[in-house]
Amino acid sequence: MSGSFRAGEEKERPGVYRQHVNAGGTEVAGAAEGVGLAVVSGTWGPLNKPMVTDASDDVASIIGSGKGANVITQMRIGGVNNIVVVRVGSGGTPATITLKDDKEADVVTLTTLHPTSRAFTVTIKESLEDDTQKMAIIQEGTKELEAVTFAVGSAEVTGIIAALKNSAYVKAVKKADGTGKLKAVSQSKFAGGTDPTVNTEAYSAGFEASEEESWDGIAVDSEEPAVHMLLYTFINRKFEEGMYPYACVGEPKSVDLDTRIQHAAAFNDFKMHYVLNSWVGADGVVYEGYLAAARIIGMIIAVASNASLTHSVITGAASLNESLKNGVIKKALKAGCLVLSLSKSRQVWIEKAINTLTVLSADQDAGWKKIRRMKTRFELENRVDATLEAMDGSIDNNDNGRATVMSAIVDVLDAMAGENKVEAGGTVALDASNPPKGKRGKGS
Repeated sequence: MSGSFRAGEEKERPGVYRQHVNAGGTEVAGAAEGVGLAVVSGTWGPLNKPMVTDASDDVASIIGSGKGANVITQMRIGGVNNIVVVRVGSGGTPATITLKDDKEADVVTLTTLHPTSRAFTVTIKESLEDDTQKMAIIQEGTKELEAVTFAVGSAEVTGIIAALKNSAYVKAVKKADGTGKLKAVSQSKFAGGTDPTVNTEAYSAGFEASEEESWDGIAVDSEEPAVHMLLYTFINRKFEEGMYPYACVGEPKSVDLDTRIQHAAAFNDFKMHYVLNSWVGADGVVYEGYLAAARIIGMIIAVASNASLTHSVITGAASLNESLKNGVIKKALKAGCLVLSLSKSRQVWIEKAINTLTVLSADQDAGWKKIRRMKTRFELENRVDATLEAMDGSIDNNDNGRATVMSAIVDVLDAMAGENKVEAGGTVALDASNPPKGKRGKGS
């Protein structure tokens, strides 16, 4: 008799049986590229709907202009390529314009896809390249956003509606048939558009809208402590749910320095980062508050866990906007502030790459205060999660199964040691104070 068998199985009939085993070891999950989350205001985009973007996407096409666009730009400069963007706010109105036929009758209404204050215009003219075609051109200022063509003649009304069916900016709706021929116009302005109202509740709704997204670090375009506390609550909840999130906030120089230091210390959390002071860019712009925080969170997300941000130079910074004395720097560092200072070559850099954790629990050592250590810890746990997830349902809850799990974790440790992220020789052991429980069987 022949056949197959599982480990530990006893066959009733004698014979030669075969078993297949994995001699290649566990497939270890690699380090994933960091993903950012920007919960921000803007002049464009759907409200409370996550948009997955990468570095090839034009910022204006994602969020329009304003503080939210600034956040995305700074996160990208910090090194993040992939950013999930959520536009916050409620209300607001789309902008509209009504096109007329050659007898001055209203025939087509163009309405922006989103509430916006953007100053769009439309031009209707004959094509210079083909006299059988007309063009509809959507512009913002002198920038052409979109252009479509449609046939000249008595079907221009239906033609422009069909041509704009997949427009990224407007929806065209027929009001009347008219003569069918559209009146030529040059940069006629859309009217009535307003941006949504953005308040504390808007950010709360934005956080909720991102619930199903995967990301590593988050930025907002608000400098209000109330919004920062909502953010703090949000990332702590996501951490309890199994994510490994970071956040970074900041306040402007106009807020009293001692108040800022107190706000940083109040977080006392290894997931929260607080940028205390600011810099002046080579472009003359002061990068403070939310702008500085967006740049720093981009750097935190992007930096490899085998590198430190301590003494990392701020790209494009020409000078400090707020120099701090040695005593103030020491006080701020003790409070968990991320302080910017000058190197000996007068470059603006990060004095010490730390989070806001200052009061340690019994289970924590000083390493929990450091960005590099937390990057390493979070990467390790993420890679272990991903490695074991691929094994779910195939492991028995017995000694052999637990040994398989521990072996897989050691494989992750060995891989990270090879990447100079942890020391070599890492081991895994069962917690003697919390022995395994449950029924024997897969997935138990």
